[in-house]
Amino acid sequence: MPQATATAADPAEAGGADPADESSPERRAAAHVEATGSDFAPLLRAARDQGLLERRTDRYVLGIAANLAALGALITGFVLLGDTWWSLLLTLPLAVLWTRTAFVAHDAGHAQISADRRTSRLIALVHANLLLGMNEAWWNDKHVRHHANPNHVDKDPDVGVGALVWTQKQAEQREGFARWLTRNQARLFFPMLLLEGIALKIYGFQFLRRQPLRERAVSALLLTAHVALYATLLFSTLSPGKAIVFALVLHALFGLHLGLAFAPNHKGMEMPDPDGERWGHLQRQVLTSRNVRGGVLTDWFLGGLNYQIEHHLFPSMPRPHLRLAQPLVRAHCAGIGMPYTETGLIESYRQALAHMHDVGEPLR
Repeated sequence: MPQATATAADPAEAGGADPADESSPERRAAAHVEATGSDFAPLLRAARDQGLLERRTDRYVLGIAANLAALGALITGFVLLGDTWWSLLLTLPLAVLWTRTAFVAHDAGHAQISADRRTSRLIALVHANLLLGMNEAWWNDKHVRHHANPNHVDKDPDVGVGALVWTQKQAEQREGFARWLTRNQARLFFPMLLLEGIALKIYGFQFLRRQPLRERAVSALLLTAHVALYATLLFSTLSPGKAIVFALVLHALFGLHLGLAFAPNHKGMEMPDPDGERWGHLQRQVLTSRNVRGGVLTDWFLGGLNYQIEHHLFPSMPRPHLRLAQPLVRAHCAGIGMPYTETGLIESYRQALAHMHDVGEPLR
């Protein structure tokens, strides 16, 4: 959920900045690439001329209202059911709605919903910190750097060394339990996603100490409010054992769903050579990203992130416009001979897992 704060000499560095705002970093960067004859400039002009960078606030208002209403209905049902194991049936729809909530916070951070920075941050804070217990400032710091240099092993935190690794060089440096984990990371990937929902909360609290004092106070207040309200709801409705199981199952399903939405985007795609030639914006974003084919259901399940190439090229383009921009981007890439990767959903997971398996090969 990145709040656009970066500035640089090309659109990738602008994260979620607003291209329609004359004073925004992304707009200034757009003027730069147009003046220098970048391969991206004609595509940017075409998207702007077709109104694809205009916001769709109406769609977002309806979507947010529907999501909040559905959350309210499920919480009401949870309370009415009372102290019963049948409540576990609600964890799946709740996990789905939590993921919708994360998508809203993501889009708000990219300034897709509102041109006003304060409004965008307020939406992100409510949806991320209060409703999910996930620190939007932590995600902002991580996600802006990812957008600026996707799949760059030295600059993209998403391909840095963590529980998983993404290059054979990283794999060869692993020792002990981490070495065993890397050998088996492809088969462990989906089970590990079950821990992601809890990990996101932990990372958010850990990040508080890196935030400025005033921002830290707001983030900490909302994160603490989430935990307090969530715990109160669970333990006032369910017995302690059922409450703990409910929380664990809900967070496991949430982490899995969120991971399924993000996993196809870049794993197994090109990784820029840190010592090689610097890529331009178009090359950097297109070659490192993978789109996922599908219809309305795929768009809904993946929150529009299945148009990953278009999202990376135009971070502040509203989600409803990404599918409209796809024909422009695909035709432009074909015209200049640049590969444009698009697969089915299952194939995208196969390619991502195959890459993780290949990375661990030297250790086997």
